[in-house]
Amino acid sequence: QVQLVESGGGLVQPGGSLRLSCAASGNIFGSAIMGWYRQAPGKERELVARVFGGGITDYSKSVTGRFTISRDNAKNTVSLQMNNLRPEDTAVYLCNLNQRRNYWGQGTQVTVTV
Repeated sequence: QVQLVESGGGLVQPGGSLRLSCAASGNIFGSAIMGWYRQAPGKERELVARVFGGGITDYSKSVTGRFTISRDNAKNTVSLQMNNLRPEDTAVYLCNLNQRRNYWGQGTQVTVTV
């Protein structure tokens, strides 16, 4: 069974930075896709960024150039460095791992406000 534990998140002013981390445990395949999604109140869950087993990354247009996803296969961790945060980035951020099925973390709140 795969488990995901997130850390990071919090309250930040516009233009600030935060770093999210997610540690995966269990039987993790090197080919697993790891990433981050977010869900704001009243909105659907959306992909923020993901990294494939080979290291290829994929970002949503709204975060491209501001967020950077990274992965450590040896430690089974994935991180999301978020810079130049905007109020519209406010959401619950969820770590995701996809191998045969989707696994989700419990979510961590990111709030961007003055």
